[in-house]
Amino acid sequence: MEARKQQIIEAFQFRHACKEFDSSKKISDADFQFILETGRLSPSSFGFEPWKFVVVQNPAVREKLLPFTWGASKQLPTASHFVVILSRTKADMVADSDYIQNMLTNVKQFPEEIRAHFTNIYHKFLEVDFDLLGNERVMFEWAARQTYIALGNMMTAAAQIGIDSCPIEGFDKAKAEQVLREEGILQGNFGISCMAAFGYRVSEPRPKTRQSLEQVVQWVN
Repeated sequence: MEARKQQIIEAFQFRHACKEFDSSKKISDADFQFILETGRLSPSSFGFEPWKFVVVQNPAVREKLLPFTWGASKQLPTASHFVVILSRTKADMVADSDYIQNMLTNVKQFPEEIRAHFTNIYHKFLEVDFDLLGNERVMFEWAARQTYIALGNMMTAAAQIGIDSCPIEGFDKAKAEQVLREEGILQGNFGISCMAAFGYRVSEPRPKTRQSLEQVVQWVN
Protein backbone atom coordinates (compact mmCIF):
# COMPACT_ATOMS: atom_id res chain seq x y z
CA MET A 1 0.00 0.00 0.00
CA GLU A 2 2.80 2.44 0.87
CA ALA A 3 4.55 1.68 -2.42
CA ARG A 4 1.34 2.33 -4.33
CA LYS A 5 0.80 5.64 -2.56
CA GLN A 6 4.36 6.65 -3.38
CA GLN A 7 3.83 5.79 -7.05
CA ILE A 8 0.73 8.00 -7.16
CA ILE A 9 2.54 10.94 -5.53
CA GLU A 10 5.43 10.49 -7.96
CA ALA A 11 2.94 10.71 -10.85
CA PHE A 12 1.62 14.01 -9.50
CA GLN A 13 5.19 15.28 -9.15
CA PHE A 14 5.92 14.17 -12.73
CA ARG A 15 2.84 15.84 -14.23
CA HIS A 16 3.19 19.43 -15.39
CA ALA A 17 1.57 21.64 -18.00
CA CYS A 18 3.79 20.60 -20.89
CA LYS A 19 4.20 23.54 -23.28
CA GLU A 20 5.86 21.67 -26.13
CA PHE A 21 6.03 18.00 -27.06
CA ASP A 22 8.46 15.83 -28.97
CA SER A 23 6.53 15.47 -32.22
CA SER A 24 8.58 12.43 -33.22
CA LYS A 25 7.22 10.39 -30.29
CA LYS A 26 3.71 8.96 -30.51
CA ILE A 27 1.56 7.50 -27.75
CA SER A 28 0.61 3.91 -28.51
CA ASP A 29 -3.02 3.12 -29.31
CA ALA A 30 -3.26 0.93 -26.21
CA ASP A 31 -1.91 3.65 -23.92
CA PHE A 32 -4.23 6.30 -25.29
CA GLN A 33 -7.24 4.01 -25.06
CA PHE A 34 -6.30 3.56 -21.39
CA ILE A 35 -6.25 7.34 -20.91
CA LEU A 36 -9.63 7.74 -22.62
CA GLU A 37 -11.09 4.94 -20.52
CA THR A 38 -10.19 6.79 -17.31
CA GLY A 39 -12.13 9.76 -18.68
CA ARG A 40 -15.11 7.60 -19.59
CA LEU A 41 -15.19 6.02 -16.13
CA SER A 42 -14.96 9.35 -14.30
CA PRO A 43 -17.70 10.50 -11.92
CA SER A 44 -20.16 13.24 -12.85
CA SER A 45 -23.02 14.98 -11.08
CA PHE A 46 -26.00 12.61 -10.96
CA GLY A 47 -23.90 10.29 -13.15
CA PHE A 48 -25.13 12.04 -16.31
CA GLU A 49 -21.76 12.07 -18.15
CA PRO A 50 -22.28 15.38 -19.97
CA TRP A 51 -19.08 15.02 -22.00
CA LYS A 52 -17.70 14.02 -25.35
CA PHE A 53 -13.98 13.55 -26.04
CA VAL A 54 -13.03 14.61 -29.58
CA VAL A 55 -9.53 13.38 -30.43
CA VAL A 56 -8.25 15.70 -33.15
CA GLN A 57 -5.48 13.92 -35.07
CA ASN A 58 -6.18 15.43 -38.49
CA PRO A 59 -3.35 17.92 -39.22
CA ALA A 60 -5.60 20.11 -41.37
CA VAL A 61 -8.18 20.49 -38.59
CA ARG A 62 -5.43 21.26 -36.09
CA GLU A 63 -4.11 23.93 -38.47
CA LYS A 64 -7.57 25.52 -38.69
CA LEU A 65 -7.90 25.55 -34.89
CA LEU A 66 -4.44 27.04 -34.35
CA PRO A 67 -5.32 30.74 -34.96
CA PHE A 68 -8.04 30.54 -32.31
CA THR A 69 -6.20 28.49 -29.67
CA TRP A 70 -3.52 30.87 -28.46
CA GLY A 71 -2.97 28.73 -25.36
CA ALA A 72 -1.90 25.80 -27.53
CA SER A 73 0.39 27.52 -30.01
CA LYS A 74 3.15 24.95 -29.38
CA GLN A 75 1.04 22.05 -28.17
CA LEU A 76 -1.30 21.78 -31.18
CA PRO A 77 1.49 21.26 -33.73
CA THR A 78 3.57 18.92 -31.55
CA ALA A 79 1.20 16.85 -29.36
CA SER A 80 0.87 13.17 -30.11
CA HIS A 81 -2.85 13.38 -29.29
CA PHE A 82 -5.01 16.50 -28.94
CA VAL A 83 -8.40 16.28 -27.27
CA VAL A 84 -11.20 18.83 -27.46
CA ILE A 85 -13.52 18.11 -24.55
CA LEU A 86 -17.12 19.01 -25.24
CA SER A 87 -19.85 19.64 -22.69
CA ARG A 88 -23.58 19.35 -23.26
CA THR A 89 -25.70 22.48 -23.28
CA LYS A 90 -28.89 23.28 -21.39
CA ALA A 91 -31.08 21.67 -24.08
CA ASP A 92 -29.64 18.26 -23.19
CA MET A 93 -29.23 18.80 -19.46
CA VAL A 94 -32.75 19.76 -18.36
CA ALA A 95 -34.59 17.00 -16.55
CA ASP A 96 -37.11 16.16 -19.27
CA SER A 97 -34.65 16.19 -22.21
CA ASP A 98 -34.30 13.18 -24.45
CA TYR A 99 -30.67 12.84 -23.35
CA ILE A 100 -31.39 12.74 -19.60
CA GLN A 101 -34.34 10.39 -20.05
CA ASN A 102 -32.22 8.11 -22.22
CA MET A 103 -29.53 8.07 -19.53
CA LEU A 104 -32.09 7.11 -16.89
CA THR A 105 -33.86 4.54 -19.06
CA ASN A 106 -31.20 2.88 -21.20
CA VAL A 107 -27.89 3.57 -19.46
CA LYS A 108 -28.85 3.44 -15.79
CA GLN A 109 -31.77 1.12 -16.60
CA PHE A 110 -34.01 2.53 -13.89
CA PRO A 111 -37.56 1.15 -13.68
CA GLU A 112 -40.29 3.64 -14.48
CA GLU A 113 -41.20 4.58 -10.90
CA ILE A 114 -37.56 5.24 -9.93
CA ARG A 115 -36.98 7.14 -13.18
CA ALA A 116 -39.88 9.48 -12.42
CA HIS A 117 -38.69 10.03 -8.85
CA PHE A 118 -35.11 10.68 -9.98
CA THR A 119 -36.32 13.11 -12.65
CA ASN A 120 -38.19 15.13 -10.01
CA ILE A 121 -35.19 15.22 -7.69
CA TYR A 122 -32.91 16.34 -10.51
CA HIS A 123 -35.32 19.06 -11.66
CA LYS A 124 -35.53 20.43 -8.11
CA PHE A 125 -31.75 20.47 -7.92
CA LEU A 126 -31.50 22.49 -11.12
CA GLU A 127 -34.37 24.86 -10.33
CA VAL A 128 -34.00 25.39 -6.58
CA ASP A 129 -30.84 24.00 -5.03
CA PHE A 130 -28.37 25.36 -7.60
CA ASP A 131 -30.68 27.85 -9.38
CA LEU A 132 -29.33 26.93 -12.82
CA LEU A 133 -32.32 26.99 -15.13
CA GLY A 134 -32.54 30.75 -15.63
CA ASN A 135 -29.23 31.15 -17.45
CA GLU A 136 -28.17 29.00 -20.37
CA ARG A 137 -24.45 29.83 -20.04
CA VAL A 138 -24.49 29.08 -16.30
CA MET A 139 -26.13 25.75 -17.06
CA PHE A 140 -23.42 24.99 -19.64
CA GLU A 141 -20.67 25.93 -17.17
CA TRP A 142 -22.16 23.64 -14.52
CA ALA A 143 -22.07 20.76 -16.98
CA ALA A 144 -18.56 21.78 -18.06
CA ARG A 145 -17.39 21.47 -14.45
CA GLN A 146 -18.11 17.77 -14.69
CA THR A 147 -15.80 17.47 -17.70
CA TYR A 148 -12.91 18.80 -15.62
CA ILE A 149 -13.19 15.76 -13.35
CA ALA A 150 -12.63 13.57 -16.40
CA LEU A 151 -9.82 15.86 -17.58
CA GLY A 152 -8.04 15.59 -14.23
CA ASN A 153 -8.34 11.83 -14.19
CA MET A 154 -7.02 11.53 -17.74
CA MET A 155 -3.98 13.69 -16.98
CA THR A 156 -3.23 11.78 -13.78
CA ALA A 157 -3.60 8.44 -15.52
CA ALA A 158 -1.29 9.64 -18.28
CA ALA A 159 1.32 10.73 -15.74
CA GLN A 160 1.18 7.34 -14.05
CA ILE A 161 2.38 5.71 -17.27
CA GLY A 162 4.95 8.39 -18.10
CA ILE A 163 2.92 10.44 -20.59
CA ASP A 164 2.87 14.23 -20.45
CA SER A 165 -0.16 16.46 -20.83
CA CYS A 166 -1.35 20.03 -20.79
CA PRO A 167 -4.86 21.33 -20.00
CA ILE A 168 -5.80 24.25 -22.24
CA GLU A 169 -8.33 27.04 -21.75
CA GLY A 170 -6.54 29.57 -23.94
CA PHE A 171 -8.87 29.63 -26.93
CA ASP A 172 -11.60 31.72 -28.55
CA LYS A 173 -14.59 29.55 -27.73
CA ALA A 174 -16.95 30.87 -30.40
CA LYS A 175 -14.41 30.76 -33.23
CA ALA A 176 -13.04 27.34 -32.28
CA GLU A 177 -16.60 26.00 -32.18
CA GLN A 178 -17.25 27.53 -35.59
CA VAL A 179 -14.25 25.64 -37.00
CA LEU A 180 -15.54 22.37 -35.57
CA ARG A 181 -19.04 23.03 -36.93
CA GLU A 182 -17.71 23.80 -40.41
CA GLU A 183 -15.74 20.55 -40.31
CA GLY A 184 -18.87 18.63 -39.30
CA ILE A 185 -17.31 17.70 -35.96
CA LEU A 186 -19.39 19.77 -33.56
CA GLN A 187 -22.98 18.58 -33.87
CA GLY A 188 -25.94 18.50 -31.53
CA ASN A 189 -26.22 20.24 -28.17
CA PHE A 190 -22.53 20.63 -27.35
CA GLY A 191 -20.02 23.40 -26.73
CA ILE A 192 -16.29 23.35 -26.08
CA SER A 193 -15.49 23.03 -22.39
CA CYS A 194 -11.69 22.76 -22.54
CA MET A 195 -8.88 21.13 -24.46
CA ALA A 196 -5.97 18.87 -23.56
CA ALA A 197 -2.75 17.88 -25.28
CA PHE A 198 -0.92 14.61 -24.64
CA GLY A 199 2.55 13.46 -25.66
CA TYR A 200 6.14 13.37 -24.50
CA ARG A 201 8.10 16.37 -23.25
CA VAL A 202 11.07 17.82 -25.13
CA SER A 203 12.65 19.34 -22.01
CA GLU A 204 12.44 18.99 -18.27
CA PRO A 205 10.17 21.45 -16.46
CA ARG A 206 11.23 23.65 -13.60
CA PRO A 207 10.58 22.22 -10.12
CA LYS A 208 6.91 22.06 -9.14
CA THR A 209 5.73 24.91 -6.92
CA ARG A 210 2.68 24.73 -4.70
CA GLN A 211 1.41 26.31 -1.49
CA SER A 212 1.96 24.21 1.61
CA LEU A 213 -0.69 21.79 2.84
CA GLU A 214 -1.30 24.04 5.85
CA GLN A 215 -2.11 26.97 3.56
CA VAL A 216 -4.80 25.17 1.58
CA VAL A 217 -6.40 22.81 4.13
CA GLN A 218 -8.73 23.76 6.97
CA TRP A 219 -9.84 21.10 9.45
CA VAL A 220 -13.16 21.46 11.25
CA ASN A 221 -13.16 18.96 14.12
